[in-house]
Amino acid sequence: MPAHIIFLTLFAALLHASWNALLRSGTDRLWSMTIMCVTIAVTCGVIALFLPLPDFASAKYAVLSALLHVGYNLCLIRSYQSGDLGQTYPIARGSSPLMVTCGAALFAGEKIAFNTLVGIALISGGILMLAMRSRKLAIPGLKYPLATGAFIAAYSVVDGIGVRVSGNSFSYTVWMSDVMGSTDASALYRPARHEKFTALRPGLLSAAAGGVVSLLAYGMIIYAMVAAPMGAVSALRETSVLFAAVLGYLFLGETLTLRKMLACAVIATGTLLIG
Repeated sequence: MPAHIIFLTLFAALLHASWNALLRSGTDRLWSMTIMCVTIAVTCGVIALFLPLPDFASAKYAVLSALLHVGYNLCLIRSYQSGDLGQTYPIARGSSPLMVTCGAALFAGEKIAFNTLVGIALISGGILMLAMRSRKLAIPGLKYPLATGAFIAAYSVVDGIGVRVSGNSFSYTVWMSDVMGSTDASALYRPARHEKFTALRPGLLSAAAGGVVSLLAYGMIIYAMVAAPMGAVSALRETSVLFAAVLGYLFLGETLTLRKMLACAVIATGTLLIG
C-alpha cells in the first residue's frame, strides 16, 4: 500500500474512534445519532452543489450503501446499550475486516497477498482480544456487535465497488453520504418522535460535530479504497479500536489492562505486515 494511503487511513481511524466516543458518552444515543445524520445530510447537500455528478453506474451502490448504514446505526446503538466502548467497539470492528476481504474477493475479484492476509488476521484477532474478559466474551447482547460488524463489511464492499465506477471519489462520497444521512435521520427519528425530539439540548453541538467528523473519516476511507485493496484498508481502519481504548480510558473511565496493551501490540504487528 502507498505510504500516504496508510497514513490517511490511520488518521481516519483516529477520527472514527473520536465520534464513537462522543456517541458512547451521550445520554440519549438515538437522539445524538439522528443529529449526526441530519448534519451529514445538510453538509453533503451543500458540498454537492460544487462537485460534478458521479457516474450513473454508481447510483445503485450509493442507495444500497445508504440502506445498509441504517441497519449499521441501529445495531451500533443497541450495542452501546449492552456494553462499554472498550468491548462493543472492538467486537463490531474486529469482526469486519476478514468479511470485507472475502466480500472483495468474491464480488470485486481482488487478490490479497499472503503477508497482507496474515496482517488482516492479526488485526482482527488483536481487536477481538480487546473484547475478551477472563477468556470469555462477557457481553449479554453479543448478537448486536456482531451484526454491526456484518453491516460494516457489507457497506464497505458496496462502497468500494461503487467508488471505483463513479469516476470521482469525492462526488460519490458526498452523494452517498447525503442519501445515507437523509435515510438514516428519517429511520432513526421515527422511534424517538414521541419525545421532545426537536428541542435544543446541551449536546447538540457535540452531536453535530460528530457528524462532520464521521463524514470526514469515512470519506478518507472511500478515497483509500480506490487505490488499495478493500480488506487491507478495512483492517487499517479498524485500528481505530486502539484509539477507542485510549479515549475510553482517558474520558469515559474505562480500564486499560495489560491484556489490552498486548492486544494493541498484536494489532500493531498486523499493521506493519500490511504496510
